[in-house]
Amino acid sequence: MTLAVLGPKGTFSCELAEKIREEHEEILLYPTIRDVFTAVLEKNIRGIVPVENSEAGGVGETLDGLLQTECSITAEYYMPIRHFFVSRYGTDEISVIYTHPQSHEQCSVFLRSLKNISLIHTSSNAQSAKEAASVQGSAAVTTESAAKLYGLSILKKDIQNAQNNTTRFLEITAGVSKPNDLEKCSVVIIPRENRPGLLYGILGIFARRGINLTRIESRPSKEGIGRYVFFIDFETNRGWQETITELKEITGVKELGCYRKKEAA
Repeated sequence: MTLAVLGPKGTFSCELAEKIREEHEEILLYPTIRDVFTAVLEKNIRGIVPVENSEAGGVGETLDGLLQTECSITAEYYMPIRHFFVSRYGTDEISVIYTHPQSHEQCSVFLRSLKNISLIHTSSNAQSAKEAASVQGSAAVTTESAAKLYGLSILKKDIQNAQNNTTRFLEITAGVSKPNDLEKCSVVIIPRENRPGLLYGILGIFARRGINLTRIESRPSKEGIGRYVFFIDFETNRGWQETITELKEITGVKELGCYRKKEAA
């Protein structure tokens, strides 16, 4: 068995994968989230992707993957996120900091406190650590595991804005799987037309059936300015299946999967 995640080694995705991997399951590391989606489809394996953070919000590349591919959500995980400021140099010797854009946003308060130091964005927290290990006078915002991997000293720990910083991850597969104890479903609303009251009508379907929405987020449809799709997560109360049927009567709907929360070891 194989598990596809965002690499290189030292990312939060990789840390989670190490915790949830099944016995003898191989972890395959990919340079982008889009590559994880591709691997899941082409190799018929499961993957782990970050979808939202309590500080920085939705992960656009994952939302695009869910919209544009036939991958399905089969589970969700919640992982506490701790960021570390690391380097081979003292603070007064640092002239540049490498950070992933999401980590930059999650640690913005700390980073703003550092004056006259340039910030360079990278593709992952592990890549930030790798750059800091090789570039003179540099530092990184990264994970504890990446700091250890690249031999970097921790100058300050827990630099995230919120101490309860959490990222939600999704398990995705190429097929549709519905466990018996469903807790949540996810859909994308793809409006067929732009008319007054459409979103009100969509939300009204959930309200009339007493179904709680746990998340709603708009995302450009990439079909022109002012055109959006809506990602909706909702609890599987009684009547949720009829809710999806009713939604399809008034708008376009892509079902992303029904699933439950799993615990990381």
